[in-house]
Amino acid sequence: MTGPLHQRRPATLASLAAELGVSRTTVSNAYNRPDQLSAPLRERVLEAARRLGYPGPDPVARSLRTRRAGAVGLLLTEALSYAFRDPGATGFLEGLALACEKAGTGLLLIPVSPENSDVDAVYQAGVDGFVVYSVSEDDPHFKAVLQRPVPTVVCDQPADVEGVDRVCVDDRAGTLALGRHLVELGHRRVGVLCMRLGTRHDGPADPARQEASSYSVQRERLAGLREAFAEAGVDWADVPVIERYEHTLEAGADGARALLDAHPRTTAVVCTSDILALGALDAARGRGLRVPEDLSVAGFDGVPDAARAGLTTVRQPFRAKGLEAGRLLLERGERNSPERVVLPTELVVGHTTRALRQSGEFFSGW
Repeated sequence: MTGPLHQRRPATLASLAAELGVSRTTVSNAYNRPDQLSAPLRERVLEAARRLGYPGPDPVARSLRTRRAGAVGLLLTEALSYAFRDPGATGFLEGLALACEKAGTGLLLIPVSPENSDVDAVYQAGVDGFVVYSVSEDDPHFKAVLQRPVPTVVCDQPADVEGVDRVCVDDRAGTLALGRHLVELGHRRVGVLCMRLGTRHDGPADPARQEASSYSVQRERLAGLREAFAEAGVDWADVPVIERYEHTLEAGADGARALLDAHPRTTAVVCTSDILALGALDAARGRGLRVPEDLSVAGFDGVPDAARAGLTTVRQPFRAKGLEAGRLLLERGERNSPERVVLPTELVVGHTTRALRQSGEFFSGW
């Protein structure tokens, strides 16, 4: 019987150094500190490494020596596909990736379910710091991040976390401008579709649930709308708010149908995201309503599909958010105190909202 074929053992740093007749430090410098070697010597080391099958320094051992992982962790409390499906998340991810590229560091996605309290993925992540993308105030994964002795930057929410950098927009000011726009057009019979406010719930959200939301972004966006319509004498308790847990076109369409079934005299539907608003457009057209002649629809975010649809919305700079989050994290060691960066929003008036011009269209009570 023929014995097993002899397999050559892979070269090690020590064996490669012996083969070349140089020190192990010289071999290590060829990979980690190339400026310490002449170009011909470094090329000789790398050529020998290729010939002998040396894979390079062990990254795990290197991180143990340097106490640096060479990567930024992005905590996303959604399924991994959300980062590549949701246009806001995609824009933010692009900006953060560009910041990491510029700094020569890696990016590790840490997607976890908001309904799963297992935080092992956070504790085991080999990263030098965390960027937390829009999570609830009571999220266990975020609490686990704060227990790690590494810098942290929050994008959007939670707000006002001690010792943590934050990059955001003024959500309340954005929806205040949007609400005033609808008021100026004469709309008083409005309905609202909002993103998740807390634990899983699909249906009407009364003022108590709105104010108790663990998502500060949604609280602020609803507060801006409440202020705008209060200025016009509309009691917020009379404004139907429909919550949807999932952030999808289907959820927006379903929520709009529920809203219009319960309140058929609604003249405008304002949504706390463009995704929900685009779904609402589909629902309105599906039941034969003309937008904006029969129903005005507005959103928040300014995603590309909203621009293509001509949606009235509040545009926010997702890519700039990612760039700023990366900068804040990667420059954290140069500052003694946390920083809060508030980026601008812009009201974009599209062709999905219009003034109520016909007789009897202006508000005269529900």
